[in-house]
Amino acid sequence: MISFRTQFCRGVTLLLLLLVEVANSANAPLRMPHAMVVAQEGIAAQVGAEVMKAGGNAIDGAIATAFALAVTHPAAGNIGGGGFLLYRPAQGEPVLYDFRETAPQASRPDMWLVDGKYDAQRHHNSHLAVGVPGTVAGLYQAWREHGKLPWSRLLAPAIRLASQGFIVSDELSSSLRSGLQRMQNYPAAVAQFSNHGKPYEQGARLVQKDLAVTLELIARQGSDGFYKGRIAQLLVEEIQRGGGVLTLQDLANYRPLARTPLRGTYRGYDVLTVPPPSSAVALIEMLNVCEGYDLRDMGFGTTATLHLMTETMRRAYADRAHYLGDPAFNPSMPIQRLLSKDYAEYLRTTINLKAASVSEVGQFEWPPESPQTTHLSIVDEARNAVALTYTLEAAYGSGIVAPGTGFLLNNEMGDFNAQAGLTNEQGLIGTTPNLAAGGKRMLSSMSPTILSKQGQLFMVTGSPGGRTIINTVLQTILNVVDHNMNAQAAVDAGRLHHQWLPDTVVTEAAAFSKDSLTALSTMGHRLSTRESIGAAQVIVVNQRDGMLEGGADKRDPDSTVSGY
Repeated sequence: MISFRTQFCRGVTLLLLLLVEVANSANAPLRMPHAMVVAQEGIAAQVGAEVMKAGGNAIDGAIATAFALAVTHPAAGNIGGGGFLLYRPAQGEPVLYDFRETAPQASRPDMWLVDGKYDAQRHHNSHLAVGVPGTVAGLYQAWREHGKLPWSRLLAPAIRLASQGFIVSDELSSSLRSGLQRMQNYPAAVAQFSNHGKPYEQGARLVQKDLAVTLELIARQGSDGFYKGRIAQLLVEEIQRGGGVLTLQDLANYRPLARTPLRGTYRGYDVLTVPPPSSAVALIEMLNVCEGYDLRDMGFGTTATLHLMTETMRRAYADRAHYLGDPAFNPSMPIQRLLSKDYAEYLRTTINLKAASVSEVGQFEWPPESPQTTHLSIVDEARNAVALTYTLEAAYGSGIVAPGTGFLLNNEMGDFNAQAGLTNEQGLIGTTPNLAAGGKRMLSSMSPTILSKQGQLFMVTGSPGGRTIINTVLQTILNVVDHNMNAQAAVDAGRLHHQWLPDTVVTEAAAFSKDSLTALSTMGHRLSTRESIGAAQVIVVNQRDGMLEGGADKRDPDSTVSGY
């Protein structure tokens, strides 16, 4: 005889499965047979799709999209920042291009102190906050090794958009209005991103002549057009005028790195993601822990699932704080142990399925990490795939434009820890692996990720969102693999975030049922809400018919799926 409890549990499971099916039908993904770009801005996504339709591959499409985003999505698209490009060819070995910014050679751990006290303004909003940009060098190396079309062809759309202008969307108008506050001390930035000192309104045309000239130099000279000559000289003059330490030699010495991607597995899927200085180690660590539980049976958004995800996130982010940084400066990071299934099994023994753990408050400090990054996912006709995440750090980076250059500079040095051992109520992190030093790459949360199964491409995912990035990427994967959601439903589904410190579960407003959250609170979790978490851009290859299915995250209204 079947007990009432069993019948009830089966009924709840069937209801949850039904709700997923309803979500899938209500959030149908765009489907395309040949190639696809999913990005945070529609004009740039279309540029990438047109490049592939003209014979380019996924690398070509990614480069063209990225340069176009530097024009049309200036809050995060950039040539003055850095990031990571993960490339999985249909045939051959995958590669990760690390073009994370580096610290100028004169950098040191105590450079954020004024009269012996930490100065957040100096750390995040000064010329000292500008790291050596990596984007142009990284994209150029990826093109040299895997591109198909001429380099100048890939930059031509961005040059046209900068020189002739494009129509400002409502979202961009709002963003620029906010960003101008950050630029108010820098006349060249205000001149470029305002309409004679007033915010651009929706429907206006934004023309960026100086940026067009810079892009033309890069198109003709490759990365030398950025790291040497006129542009480099103008950049360094502005940095040093403002008291920064970046030099011409720092620019000339910058090198992107081709790294071996991190590899993991999850329920039969092969997972590729980013090694340090990214902290996507935490992504594989969390997947390994989740693999020991039947999340599909537990159901999406239930108290049990939310609790398990929170406890998994708590442990992975603690390890991130303890161990991760630039591998060139931290050769003894226990990466293989953190990635191992045995370690995940141990972590599961520390999780109480009926009560919240308590983070060890007060031992570390987290440096603020801006959510203003951007991600794009690309698949071409041959099923080569690119997941690319890059950033200026804060929205519009440092707010600094060197006169005559037309591009914003990053404030990425703010991703280094503030000071060794510094602890305060804001919950910053002061561990040694991520303290500033000359030539060092700062720790990042950027986690572009690609999944495959039995050698066939399955999923491309990534997101902006600062430290929430890793958890957003995790949830897109769980939504597709465990909860049977399509690409768009997986992107649209509600999200939560826990980063060890502060010891708070952050959920999107109205993302989960009141009953689930009340029960979570009863288990000992402290809860808070925010309007949105992340802006994932996802492609899934339908395993039945091979069609590409795109999920564009409308948490950013300009996010778009384009292709053919």
